[in-house]
Amino acid sequence: MTQTSSTPRDTLKQIFGYESFRPLQEEIINGLIEGKDAFVLMPTGGGKSLCYQVPALHRTGVAIVVSPLISLMKDQVDALLANGVPAACYNSSLGTTESKRVLARLHNGQLDLLYIAPERLLSEGFLERLQEIDIALFAIDEAHCISSWGHDFRPEYSQLGKLRELFPDIPLIALTATAEAHTRQDILRLLHLSPERSFVSGFDRPNIRYTVIEKNKPEEQLNAFLKSHANEAGIVYCLSRKRVEKVAEQLQERGYSAAAYHAGLSAGERQRVQDEFLKDNVQIIVATIAFGMGIDKSNVRFIVHYDIPKNIESYYQETGRAGRDGLAAEALLLFGYGDVAIARGLIDTSENPERRRIESHKLNSMVGFAEALSCRRRVLVGYFGDSLEGDCGNCDICLNPPEMLDVTVDAQKALSCVYRLNQRFGMGYVVDVLRGANKERILKLGHDRLSTFGIGADQSQDYWRSLLRHLVHSGYLSQDVGEYSVLRLLAPAKALMRGEDKLIMARPRVRVEKEKKAPKRKAGEIDYDKVLFERLRRLRKNLAEEAGVPPYVIFSDATLAEMAAAMPRDNQAMLKINGVGAMKLERFGEAFLKEINEYTR
Repeated sequence: MTQTSSTPRDTLKQIFGYESFRPLQEEIINGLIEGKDAFVLMPTGGGKSLCYQVPALHRTGVAIVVSPLISLMKDQVDALLANGVPAACYNSSLGTTESKRVLARLHNGQLDLLYIAPERLLSEGFLERLQEIDIALFAIDEAHCISSWGHDFRPEYSQLGKLRELFPDIPLIALTATAEAHTRQDILRLLHLSPERSFVSGFDRPNIRYTVIEKNKPEEQLNAFLKSHANEAGIVYCLSRKRVEKVAEQLQERGYSAAAYHAGLSAGERQRVQDEFLKDNVQIIVATIAFGMGIDKSNVRFIVHYDIPKNIESYYQETGRAGRDGLAAEALLLFGYGDVAIARGLIDTSENPERRRIESHKLNSMVGFAEALSCRRRVLVGYFGDSLEGDCGNCDICLNPPEMLDVTVDAQKALSCVYRLNQRFGMGYVVDVLRGANKERILKLGHDRLSTFGIGADQSQDYWRSLLRHLVHSGYLSQDVGEYSVLRLLAPAKALMRGEDKLIMARPRVRVEKEKKAPKRKAGEIDYDKVLFERLRRLRKNLAEEAGVPPYVIFSDATLAEMAAAMPRDNQAMLKINGVGAMKLERFGEAFLKEINEYTR
């Protein structure tokens, strides 16, 4: 395609319908247009796609976008086509005729973006084909799949470094929403990207409320939660296919619009369920982790984890599928120690000791999040190396604070113990030394002669584990999975050990208390007319069925909410609504203006 003469800001408004860029987007986009690489780490719903879609419209040639799932490609292409952008996907879902048509458009320069799976891109025939094509850029989506440290490692992704060797002058952008330090390093190394071109926008999703409750009669707990989300879209995640089917059946018996989704179903049934969910014909999907990675549905209002996920990366990515439109959403985790034991058992079946070690550490971090008695959002973003200036005010701990204790003296004992152990041992060993455990390894290493041996015998193992986790979450200790999860002192620990700082912590408890009711926080919401909003939703669904696309492809819930607040009466006013670009105004503007004008008469 030919290069556009407008500015990136013009493209953002005219094509995508947004008034302004989000943090970091403009710098990334301008750099890519100039031919510079980028590594982008942004939360789900943070606007990663625009970081390569806008440059694709400003550079000559076609943008080649590597994506791991067919459903993810389809969603992206549908959204681009709705905005008037020439785009296509090239994957195994296409028949012979359609595949030839896509390739013909590619060679004729009729595409701005082409989405493709890594294994098809890296085939010898396709790489040779690309030598004849004018390429604008390469975009590697879900880039965490490249790392064996990542929670969703895919071997074919590790070969994508070939692109830099074969196309050294083509800019490359790698994007992900979930990558802790080791995964980031792998992405940069394997894709030959410079750390100086790394952009991390933070992991906080303030519109999502995080809640953890002790698992007790989970069917009733789930039903009570869903009553507050009537007629809203959501996903319930379970760890096994058997539980997925059981929970879906229970919800259907209670009258909910629910369907099961897991890898044991036929491809046709999985596709049917997914399509019904995207079209808002099914409100609740009960699924294993097989569902969701390819879903770009913006109006998911809640995520429930019926079982504990095996790592924080999965939890973060799965909860991030709620509230992508920026409106308020909820994430509920039903936490039970029996589920933790099952997860540990699955990890122990691995024959690879290194994988067992990494996955055990990640599960322990997930349990630490569930057991946390301080702001959950701080724990969550802290895992990824991010931080918050204060507590979030939008999690169960912040809304229903537990009793607080001054644990400065015990914290000094714990830090001193880590120091006297030469910062070479993990949490379990430190706790054993503090409590004076008479264990062979401690005696053999002579650590029973340390001054910190047994100084914490008056407190339980759970108490010391909670305190050590709190020291990690608060930035006094680090826990390095790359070095067998050993605890190390961080710079702020010195002031705490000298008594210059004070440490406050919630009173530890072995089980998480049941959730107390709290008023809903309007995080991310605007004040809009609810009746008009529902009328606009019905109109959107009818138009979506006529067009054969999911409703959110036409307009997101956030766009409808803004319409229901501003109540635009003409095209000029409609263009001021975020998410309304020139193409969508031309296609759908008249229908929505008519609905608004009829309502406001």
